[in-house]
Amino acid sequence: MNPTVLQEVADLLDAAARSGQAIDPVRSRLPEGDLDAAYEVQQINTRRALQEGRRLTGRKIGLTSVAVQRQLGVDQPDFGMLFADMAVADGAEIAWDRLMQPKCEAEVALVLEHDLTGEHLTPVDVLNAAAYALPAIEIVGSRIRDWDIRITDTIADNASSGLYVLGQRPVRLDALDLRLAGMVMERNGEPVSFGVGAACLGHPLNAALWLARTMAAAGQPLRAGDVVLTGALGPMAAVQPGDVFEARIQGLGSVRAVFGRN
Repeated sequence: MNPTVLQEVADLLDAAARSGQAIDPVRSRLPEGDLDAAYEVQQINTRRALQEGRRLTGRKIGLTSVAVQRQLGVDQPDFGMLFADMAVADGAEIAWDRLMQPKCEAEVALVLEHDLTGEHLTPVDVLNAAAYALPAIEIVGSRIRDWDIRITDTIADNASSGLYVLGQRPVRLDALDLRLAGMVMERNGEPVSFGVGAACLGHPLNAALWLARTMAAAGQPLRAGDVVLTGALGPMAAVQPGDVFEARIQGLGSVRAVFGRN
């Protein structure tokens, strides 16, 4: 892929994020279905962010629903980067001008105690590396107008990332059965999404293992202290100014995302 074209696509997405003005899909500028090209665009903007002083704090996993994978014509999840300035305190008001076409989804977050390096990582490696789990609300967003996305659009756009909110009561994994953990997410007191841990690649730890292997193979392994958003437990829900979302996950407690008015 022409490096000039990759840089141009990265610049378009970066400008959209800075201006708050969504753009047309970028997939027509990239080879159809070329995930490597899309990830290179993501990497260009990751390097730009790090050069500007932003701090990398972990990764998010997307497309953990088999139904959504089929919709986008892929057979695997995707990932994006988490930065410190994307983290929001539980219940803190989120200014509307920080958001682009926001939607909320409830997830299990893992916080790592040990690095996940090397080849042939196993589920036990992930269990041993994770210090604890937290309930999370990911506020996804898209720089692509009207969420008109395909797989290369979302990967290039940092897996359609926005902000994230973590609960504040850490729970060790040996106290949980994440596969059977039920989830309900409410918007202004009304349930809008239901799910269970098994909806996330069969188990949230399956998603974490896929990510750990993928990042290790790419020479960018997950490190101690990283946050891993393991993927949605149920359908996402659109956000309007002034909304209050609360997600409750069995065994993990609750977390709230509070949105300001525009």
